Amino acid sequence: MDIAGGLQLALFVGLLVAVTKPLGLYLARVLEPEGRTWLDRPVKPVERLLYRILGVDPKSEQDWRRYARSLFVFSLAGLLFTYAVLRLQRFLPLNPQGFGPVRPDLAFNTAASFASNTDWQNYGGETTLSYFSQMVGLVFHNFVSAAAGIAVAAALVRGLARRSSRTVGNFWVDLVRINLYLLLPLSIVLSLFLTSQGTVQNFQPPVAAAAVEGPSLRTIAQGPAASQAAIKMLGTNGGGFFNANAAHPYENSTPLSNFVQMLAIFLIPSGLTYHLGRKVKDQKHGWAVWGAMAVLFLAAALVAWRAEAAGNPRVRDMGVDAAAGNMEGKEVRFGVPGSALFAAVTTAASCGAVNAMHDSFTPLGGLVPLFNIQLGEVVFGGVGSGLYGMLIFVVLAVFLTGLMVGRTPEYVGKKIEAYDVKMSVLAVLIPVFGILGFSAWAAVSPWGLAGTSNGGPHGLSEILYAFSSATGNNGSAFAGLNGGSVPYNFTLALAMLFGRFLTMAPVLALAGSLAGKRILPPSEASFPASGPTFVVILVGTVLVVGALTFLPALALGPVVEHFLMTGSGILY
Repeated sequence: MDIAGGLQLALFVGLLVAVTKPLGLYLARVLEPEGRTWLDRPVKPVERLLYRILGVDPKSEQDWRRYARSLFVFSLAGLLFTYAVLRLQRFLPLNPQGFGPVRPDLAFNTAASFASNTDWQNYGGETTLSYFSQMVGLVFHNFVSAAAGIAVAAALVRGLARRSSRTVGNFWVDLVRINLYLLLPLSIVLSLFLTSQGTVQNFQPPVAAAAVEGPSLRTIAQGPAASQAAIKMLGTNGGGFFNANAAHPYENSTPLSNFVQMLAIFLIPSGLTYHLGRKVKDQKHGWAVWGAMAVLFLAAALVAWRAEAAGNPRVRDMGVDAAAGNMEGKEVRFGVPGSALFAAVTTAASCGAVNAMHDSFTPLGGLVPLFNIQLGEVVFGGVGSGLYGMLIFVVLAVFLTGLMVGRTPEYVGKKIEAYDVKMSVLAVLIPVFGILGFSAWAAVSPWGLAGTSNGGPHGLSEILYAFSSATGNNGSAFAGLNGGSVPYNFTLALAMLFGRFLTMAPVLALAGSLAGKRILPPSEASFPASGPTFVVILVGTVLVVGALTFLPALALGPVVEHFLMTGSGILY
């Protein structure tokens, strides 16, 4: 663990703290239908036009059922649209490579992946999809699926802030405003920065160039990568324009671009915590939620960094210099600190971008991103999904605290009743069934075992990581798993849809329930939802639920692999 890596981590956290308040204040304006921003003059006419096209009255609000129905119908329409684009790719413009239609099973997997904000990729971007498919079919979802996650979080926050209300907002208004006033402006700024760092943005066909060694020619892919890389980070999507994702020099060119991309992933989730505190009129609570996220994130980043810096003792025993740590599967320009931090950031958030091969991490280093995903990616998390996931744990923490002191639990002045607890537990259990159920199915099936590149505990880790990533809507992979078969394409697609939309339903139901409650004045018996005690209880709730649920599976995979690696004898 070197000084440069420590400074990078400290600078990252410091900048994240600095941008949280201003972005949170801006989000408060964006997430109010009548909120005014500095973009009103050029953007307001476009907003009004979109409302007319959609037939939406911006002053009309929806209850949670109508809100959920609008969300699900829109997502289904987007899924079918993307599927059609991929299947009809041959006949569409901007296809200089002349790519044919995507296979039906792969097209369904990809459409489900991007509609659910997962961006899992069972294909090579530069060898499978045209520029049109990338821009229209995929980048479209990078915006709208991210906006959908923020919208659900906004609905839940409104439920906490309102009293005796039957509505939680209007999905169509949230969708339009989040895209126009938040995601598009930030994406334009970030794409210009990435272009300045060397990320390509053009519509040229692949270029043939002579190799440095040997007479053969190499094909160098081109395309509009900067615009996709910007929204994949800001929207915590993660799908790479190129197959190597953020390890590709045309997509993540320099250590500076690597750092800024990591910051972009946490930018909106961090700002949403400040927005939470502002809406519930308790800014200390917003910072307490931020603090719990930060504690979990720092622990994950430091463990991953320590594991990768220690290297592999088997390699050291072979006489290989391990001073640089475990550099297998990593880019030299990022090194161990930049790679470990990137892995912790992208899996703490629901962003599948990778700048190193997680399959080549040490067992404990690979355990960190896997466990981050299994915790629900609530450590800042995806845009929107991280906040509403953490608020689910807040409700559970408050409920458990109420049980310990023997009184009716309260949260921001609202009684937490049986229905609220049931919805919260359901939102936690649905991903668990998806992860463990699909993983168990694949682990005992010929088609599941056929996709692994390793046997023993590492092979189990590859399967477990794949379905954790799919159900958790992360999108990263251990890379050693060949998930391109028909069974994997369909099961992973089902896991993505299962984890995304079946989880959103109880969250919105909880939002509706909370919105209808009266706010009670605080009393001496009220448990404050701020301060160190609250942070400790919240962190403990997240860890205990995660440990009790997934530790047996993790013990059979990365944990036992670690002991095999550090012990004597043959690894497998």
